[in-house]
Amino acid sequence: MDPIETTNDSQPPKHFVIIGGGPAGTNCATHAARLGAKVTLIERDIVGGAAHLLDCVPSKAMIATGSAMATMNDASEMGLATVDVQLDFEALRKRITDIEHRLEDSMTSLLQSQGVRLIEGTGRLTGPNDVEVTHNTGEVETLRADIVVLSTGSRPRVPDWAPIDGQRVLTTRHAYPPPELPKHLIVVGSGVTGVEFVHMFNSFGSEVTLVVSRRQVLPEKDPEVAAVLEQSFLDRGVNLLIGARAESIEVSDDGVRVACNDGRIADGSHVLLAIGSIPNSDNLGLDAAGVEEEWGYVKVDHNLRSSVPHIYAAGDLSGKLPLSSVASVQGRKIAEHAMGLHAAPHRHLDYDKAASAIFTDPEIADVGIAEADAFAEGRKIRVTKVPFSVSAKALINNDSRGFVKIVSDPATGVVMGGSIVGRHAAELISVLALAVTAGLTVRDLMESLFVHPALAEVLSEAAE
Repeated sequence: MDPIETTNDSQPPKHFVIIGGGPAGTNCATHAARLGAKVTLIERDIVGGAAHLLDCVPSKAMIATGSAMATMNDASEMGLATVDVQLDFEALRKRITDIEHRLEDSMTSLLQSQGVRLIEGTGRLTGPNDVEVTHNTGEVETLRADIVVLSTGSRPRVPDWAPIDGQRVLTTRHAYPPPELPKHLIVVGSGVTGVEFVHMFNSFGSEVTLVVSRRQVLPEKDPEVAAVLEQSFLDRGVNLLIGARAESIEVSDDGVRVACNDGRIADGSHVLLAIGSIPNSDNLGLDAAGVEEEWGYVKVDHNLRSSVPHIYAAGDLSGKLPLSSVASVQGRKIAEHAMGLHAAPHRHLDYDKAASAIFTDPEIADVGIAEADAFAEGRKIRVTKVPFSVSAKALINNDSRGFVKIVSDPATGVVMGGSIVGRHAAELISVLALAVTAGLTVRDLMESLFVHPALAEVLSEAAE
């Protein structure tokens, strides 16, 4: 694509210096370059982002392998002879590495094709417009920037009582895949990442114990949705310690012991912590540039500008939704705003309308306002729910678990949100996400002519 000329020919192009090459940084870089900017991107580890290529992508690759195993082991239910499938751990490790390298190579090639200068190293602000770069080779240089974009991501949160060793006591960064397949994995943390690990390693044949500090798994999700996942875990033999908060870990030669605040003990071969993340804002030089932060996150406005107007922050560092999809759009929005394309009224990012998914079995996805939140806020809503058991395609797939729930405005019929539990929920939620973003009504969904047989038909039925 030829660059779009947005600057006066007599003026030099704006120089973007982007620190952090994850989804936000790379999308900002390519978009700004297409708009005619000079772009320098600094990344110390992996182009594409550690959180994306070392967390998100490997986890979904491992989950896909586990799902393939489950499908083949259940072949008899589809009218096929039973197949005994075994996990080849080294082959899985190679597959993950190959995917990471292919994605990094593709992104690097794209950036280079747009004229982006890539620097392997770290960057820090030494003033509002100055970025000191330390190359991985040890060379140091200072760049003068018109626009600075901070997109350094986050890292797993580790409490003082957790003796992380990367062998038996793991964070998420040690587990894609771990050094060895755990015989009995104890997962601490029952949010999105934690439950995906439970599903993943249970699929591989590991015994799994999940320590749940709240009264349900996925404490921030619809209780009805969480209940389906909890029952699935119990049916699969997962040990659930509900209402237990881990407070210490002991490591021995042959295993680990996790002690909880209520006196319960969990013994296993490995323990994995999935209790959130903290922003990578250390040593960024925020004070030197006059950039305000809060709890390590850069404070930004609706255009993702910091307290210094030409310095932006995106991705996990912005303190907004920590999703790769959100970071990608943030990067593009920053490039457009910094290049002057948002002078006229335009649509700002509405994080309340972002779709998200959890790749468990069954899958879980949601968008917009949740039923419980709407009631808590005193909002009048209409809630309709249809189970997948009414779907011919679900019966053909031999998986009729779950449901579609749509939340709408009772007066106008506008779709306000929805939840999906079941096979391919992460794909199906896109329809509801479009409806929420575009202000479509339940009648729009009801009158859409979907394919038959298809799981999406349940969306139309839930809209009636």
